[in-house]
Amino acid sequence: MTHFFTALNCFFMIKRGCITMRDFNYLNGPKVVVIGGGTGLSTMLRGLKHYTHNITAIVTVADDGGGSGVLREDLGILPPGDIRNCILALANTEPTMEKLLQYRFTDGMLKGQSFGNLFLAAMNGISDSFEEAVKKMSEVLAVSGKVLPVTLDDVKLKAKLKNGVVIGGESLIPKMQLKENSPIEKVFLEPKDAMPVEEAISDILNADGIILGPGSLYTSIIPNLLVNGICDTIEESKAIKIYVCNIMTQPGETIGYDANAHVDALFLHGLKSLDYVLVNNKEIPYEYKDRYKEDMSQPVSYDLEDFKEKGIKVIEKDVLAIKNNYIRHDEQKLAEILMELLI
Repeated sequence: MTHFFTALNCFFMIKRGCITMRDFNYLNGPKVVVIGGGTGLSTMLRGLKHYTHNITAIVTVADDGGGSGVLREDLGILPPGDIRNCILALANTEPTMEKLLQYRFTDGMLKGQSFGNLFLAAMNGISDSFEEAVKKMSEVLAVSGKVLPVTLDDVKLKAKLKNGVVIGGESLIPKMQLKENSPIEKVFLEPKDAMPVEEAISDILNADGIILGPGSLYTSIIPNLLVNGICDTIEESKAIKIYVCNIMTQPGETIGYDANAHVDALFLHGLKSLDYVLVNNKEIPYEYKDRYKEDMSQPVSYDLEDFKEKGIKVIEKDVLAIKNNYIRHDEQKLAEILMELLI
């Protein structure tokens, strides 16, 4: 009944010229919740917004490095970097405005700081909460959908390696893992009782599709799963649950992992079920494979039989793109495949 009245309302808005038919399609697109952080998530969002405006990006706030870490320490705000990237990915702005918000200062006290981070920090200063600041920035930039921090608590990510060493701080985990040359056993948040943003819980419950990744497994995706109630709500939701696996393994986090090991790590940290795993089956060009190998990174392989035993369907597709000499997901290909699964 709700969908009927939504459609009826949109019909009259079209008649009055308030929205176009294309807007109508976007407004009635599937309700998609994406969970993660980093460049992988923002890449996927750029593709998805061309198919639906019913998008909620739930973003980790465990980052403590770079410009975000400086603002977090100096101003006591949650790290803005990943949230800024997701807002810009969903924004409908002029190219000059996007360049401005992504601009990083090269000199002086602001060296290395992003203008977009400062914009969000200033918005936080005139808002009652960080959540409200994110919403206000989204309104200013005409975001298609919404971006939510997974929690408003000041959390710190820690990792325990298999050799027993505990690493404190998201930015230190990859560096110290390589130095110790010991795999990550588990990651955890402090405080352990971090509570989720209520709107994030509501949107997960009402979603048609929940997408985890792509992005850094232990520092972008899993931190969201560690917030109280997130995994239970994902399980309770009737949405299709999809994990978009990375194309390459990541030094300091997933050296030697296949897609099955990625999924095992998600389950170890609280996720209870998945419907689909999306993997790249396009051959990596030889010259890039060799170059990545120098950094101990290799294409992520997968075991179909293992996934079959787990009851998880594998979507094998070409989602490869090479941008600025780096291997990335192709935002258009990825969005098309995900929409096929959800519609």
